Amino acid sequence: MAELDSRLHLADPDAVFVRLVRAHEGLTAEQSRRLDAALVLLLANQLGDEALLEQAIAAARAAVCEGEREA
Repeated sequence: MAELDSRLHLADPDAVFVRLVRAHEGLTAEQSRRLDAALVLLLANQLGDEALLEQAIAAARAAVCEGEREA
């Protein structure tokens, strides 16, 4: 089974973050949630590996939950 590779592969992660933030500009909260969901589904399809997707979901959930414990 393939393992999730969480190393940084983006040449300019800050620019990617800015693009993601700008994609939400002018949207309602509901539209913003729908944009996030659509983007996740598109990227999951691009990944095309359900086992890796499960690992990614678990890693993202752990990061979010851990961040809330620290707040």
